[in-house]
Amino acid sequence: MTLRVGVVGAGYWGPNLVRSFRGSPEWDLVAVCDVDRERADRVIGDRSTVEVETSFEALLTRPDIDAVAVATPADTHCWMAMAALDAGKHVLVEKPLASTRVDAEHMVARAEELGLVLMCDHTYCYTPAVQHLRAQVHSGELGDILFVDSVRINLGLVRPDVDVFWDLAPHDLSILDFVLPQGLSAREVSARGSDPIGNGRSCLGYLTMPLDGGAIANIHVNWLSPTKIRHMIIGGSRKTVVWDDLNPQQRLAVYDRGVDLDLMSDSDDAAEKRLVNVNYRLGDMHAPALPEREALGVMAGEFAAAITQGRPPLTDGWAGLRVLAVLEAASESQRRAGAMAPVSMPHGRELTPATLHAGSRGAR
Repeated sequence: MTLRVGVVGAGYWGPNLVRSFRGSPEWDLVAVCDVDRERADRVIGDRSTVEVETSFEALLTRPDIDAVAVATPADTHCWMAMAALDAGKHVLVEKPLASTRVDAEHMVARAEELGLVLMCDHTYCYTPAVQHLRAQVHSGELGDILFVDSVRINLGLVRPDVDVFWDLAPHDLSILDFVLPQGLSAREVSARGSDPIGNGRSCLGYLTMPLDGGAIANIHVNWLSPTKIRHMIIGGSRKTVVWDDLNPQQRLAVYDRGVDLDLMSDSDDAAEKRLVNVNYRLGDMHAPALPEREALGVMAGEFAAAITQGRPPLTDGWAGLRVLAVLEAASESQRRAGAMAPVSMPHGRELTPATLHAGSRGAR
């Protein structure tokens, strides 16, 4: 079964979606919608049967479109997704899912009410490296997760609409939500940002999240670094994995190295002082062979499979909502000068249209 899709937005990310849907055997790219016809024409290219729409409303009335992919600014995601859902279309939304948690809640609830697929394009979750990493963590090969250190820095685009946390951290947060067995389950977050160039928003910062079982995750994001680094370390009680996204020859390295603690007591009395012996485990390292697959192509296939099989996609609206919950807590922590801020994390299928007041600005 071939599904038919229209891509909305021919700017920064839209051309990538256009290319992916064009190359997917599960999809027929029918139209590209953008207010700038010339820009849409350039994305489509010459000698193409793909049509250009300059009206989003007109796109939604087309009976030859089953799904809509939204690649527009974050503050437009909610109303566009809601309109597409109300028009009976399945929806893929570029990250972040929405500009506020309330908007995302409306999107998730509406999709579930209508029985339609709402998917967030958390692209990194569809890379071979991250999918292999997920399998390692879920199989227990790493043991209990002890820490996560992630660095995502480069001399990048300083955006005027969002700070560096909202721009870069969604990648790392979506990876953690995808990889960790409990997903994003943080109850509180600390975020401290800095704006040394006077941009008006944080251009670099550190986000810290306590995780279940005493583990901790730390994410460093930076627009101002002269070097580009995409690096994540996930340390377990048995093994540790280092993911270097910029090293195509060895994206993953698995280390059988770590620290073991032997707790000794000369009595059965738990109150007695215990002696701790620290043993350093210095085992082998191996780099697993990974298949060469383009993440966006895998993502497009997952979107199609979720629709045809009538199931939630791997990165569904709930995944996008969990990421937003952490980002909003990070913004609150910055207002508190880095002090811990609580995360109002959604659990289960707790959202229904009845629980959401229709007067929210997101439900327009």
